[in-house]
Amino acid sequence: MATDQLSLTFSALSDPTRRALLARLAGGEATVNELAEPFEMTLAAISKHLRVLEGAGLISRSKDAQYRPARLDARPLAAASEWIGDYARFWEANMDALDSYLNALQQLTTNTPSTAGETK
Repeated sequence: MATDQLSLTFSALSDPTRRALLARLAGGEATVNELAEPFEMTLAAISKHLRVLEGAGLISRSKDAQYRPARLDARPLAAASEWIGDYARFWEANMDALDSYLNALQQLTTNTPSTAGETK
């Protein structure tokens, strides 16, 4: 079953370890050993995370003998950001409508005389 790029990207981003690895790679390329340093997991586990990121197209790894540094490839993140941006515009429009409604309510209460403390 073929999976679209956006699904691969979000699936890869669903794990906090993979997000941390991407954040580290945003600062420059690194080896598996360098990437594994802050984590309490095996090199094999880090390598599995890197394979997921590589499969999603979020990183690339060169093949220079035993030295295989990973580097960030942020292109798939652009499509994810655009997709999320569509929903950000939706929420902004809804918040603007809510703000207008609340302002209208506030105007009504400001222009309506208070009946508190009045006696008949």
